[in-house]
Amino acid sequence: MSLKEEDRKVLVTLELERVTKTLVEMEVQRQNGLWGMVANRLYYSLFHAVSALLICDHHEVGTHRGAVNKFSLFYVKEGIFTVAEGKLYSQLQRLREDGDYNCSIDVDQMDVEDKIEPTRQLIDEIKQYIAEKQ
Repeated sequence: MSLKEEDRKVLVTLELERVTKTLVEMEVQRQNGLWGMVANRLYYSLFHAVSALLICDHHEVGTHRGAVNKFSLFYVKEGIFTVAEGKLYSQLQRLREDGDYNCSIDVDQMDVEDKIEPTRQLIDEIKQYIAEKQ
């Protein structure tokens, strides 16, 4: 991604702002018991955090699957983030896809509730990593 450093910082900031907004949306859906939408918003909050991370480190974001793969390749494989965190990201992507595209799967509270706090923690770790790099 050939961006000027100032533009890169703006994009990182915009992605991180989107993380915050998406987590708020997730909480509204959680309060209403709309677990498929909770999975969707939880996944997208992490996707935007990972996008900010990739942009910060001069990687292209590309597709959703590509972002998962790049997170694994550049950050999990290198020991910056844990294998469990990489798996969490992959699980959220599959859960979101199932909820959004598979009419025979109904995402429920048990599918997603235990992923909320680990996702928040991972997002906080990503934000800390980015803050240290900028």
